[in-house]
Amino acid sequence: MENNITFQDFNISQKTLQAIQDMGFEEPTPIQVSTIPVILEGRDVTGQAQTGTGKTAAFGVPAIEQVDVGNRETQVLVLSPTRELAIQTAEEFARLAKHHRGLNILPIYGGQPIERQFRGLRRGAQVVVGTPGRVLDHLDRGTLSFAAVKMVVLDEADQMLDMGFREDIEKILDETPGDRQTILFSATLPGPILEISKRFQKNPEVISVARREVTVPQIEQLYLEVRSRNKLEILCRLLDMYDPELSLVFSNTKRGVDDLTAHLQARGYFAEGLHGDMKQSQRDRVMAKFRAGTIDILVATDVAARGIDVEDVDLVINYEVPQDIEYYIHRIGRTARAGRTGRAITFVGPREYYKLRTIQDYTKIRIGRIPLPTPGDVEESRTRKLVDRVQQVIDEGSLERYMTLAERIVSEDYTSLEVAAALLKLELDVGSQDLPQEIGPAGGPVLLEIPLGREHQIRPKDIVGALAGETGIPGRSIGAINIYETYSTVEVPPDAVDQVIERMKGKTIAGIRLPGPIERQ
Repeated sequence: MENNITFQDFNISQKTLQAIQDMGFEEPTPIQVSTIPVILEGRDVTGQAQTGTGKTAAFGVPAIEQVDVGNRETQVLVLSPTRELAIQTAEEFARLAKHHRGLNILPIYGGQPIERQFRGLRRGAQVVVGTPGRVLDHLDRGTLSFAAVKMVVLDEADQMLDMGFREDIEKILDETPGDRQTILFSATLPGPILEISKRFQKNPEVISVARREVTVPQIEQLYLEVRSRNKLEILCRLLDMYDPELSLVFSNTKRGVDDLTAHLQARGYFAEGLHGDMKQSQRDRVMAKFRAGTIDILVATDVAARGIDVEDVDLVINYEVPQDIEYYIHRIGRTARAGRTGRAITFVGPREYYKLRTIQDYTKIRIGRIPLPTPGDVEESRTRKLVDRVQQVIDEGSLERYMTLAERIVSEDYTSLEVAAALLKLELDVGSQDLPQEIGPAGGPVLLEIPLGREHQIRPKDIVGALAGETGIPGRSIGAINIYETYSTVEVPPDAVDQVIERMKGKTIAGIRLPGPIERQ
């Protein structure tokens, strides 16, 4: 950073500095440099900053510094728009307060048993992080008191207003002490946000992070032109080519998340979905798997992913162009965390170019176009990775046993080069039958109609599993699947059409016998 400010330059305790060091932060972000000293002085702040800029620590560090651990009453209240963000913020506070013994942080939100929150509040929570609805619920029940509140933080204020929480926020602020410190963070500062600031803040310091600093420069931003029917195939090719450790795939709808997750699972990928209709316990399990690396692909909606903060995500794919420009920034901000590099790829359909242009104009960033990956690109990527693996094994040594086997083959009139080539061919040919088909008019998929649909509770993965199991065609060669009320459609390669129609006669899908033949549409 230009000013070389460190966390040690802030007037904060050694306990907090130790926690920051434990978290691996080397230097504060621009929003932290601008905000932490002002909040520590006790002044109100209106901050304009996006997710991914470090704003949670920007208000979390000074908030923790102000807590009196000898007083068990609630002293800091943070309002968040979603359960995911409330949980994320509470976790960040817990990490920052790691060495402050007796400091308790409690997230309160809908979807969690309220009795558990009753117990947490009775035990005492100096910091409460909650969604407006659940905070009001506890206030009305008398289970949460604002008598000792010193600081109120409105996080993602514009999002809370968009979700209809304005009246709730105003009621909560009216109930807090008049001498409290009020911190407001928002990605944008529209009129309603400024009205809340004027009414509830006292001469706030307005701090803004320049837009060019919001979008992390380490993110390689790309897009490709792809039609809906080819999206799944192209997504799989990208995943195979880049082979990311962890990847996030964004869909605009909950149904889109469910369908895409089912497709990926049926094709053998370790994927799970995340959206607002899932129970909180389900979301928690999915996120735990993702953080642990048990699954490497997380398919999510914007709302469900808003609080996700996983440092090792190195590929974000926008399966659909987001409906809101701000969501694009939030999405790509999920990668390139903690100084790492990352890649974000957006799928753009024929009618979505205006959205892409709007995003580029807004972010002042050029998003580069890349061609559709071909089966040859996937094969080249596999070859390159195999060569790297071979070189790594050679460098590691301990090859004596295998050298003996190689010498035995060479002694039978084959050269060492021929032996190496044959072994590479064996390795590369494994799974070559699963290589995707070319996309285009000549080799385009054929649409088949299956006489089972939603009324039979059929899912995409049921269809993929049945076709692959009964006919022997690779799961990855099966294209888009659409499920309607009484029937479904599936795309298969041209050379597999007759095989599917013939071998599926009288067979079952998800235990339900086909009432008629599969036919071309």
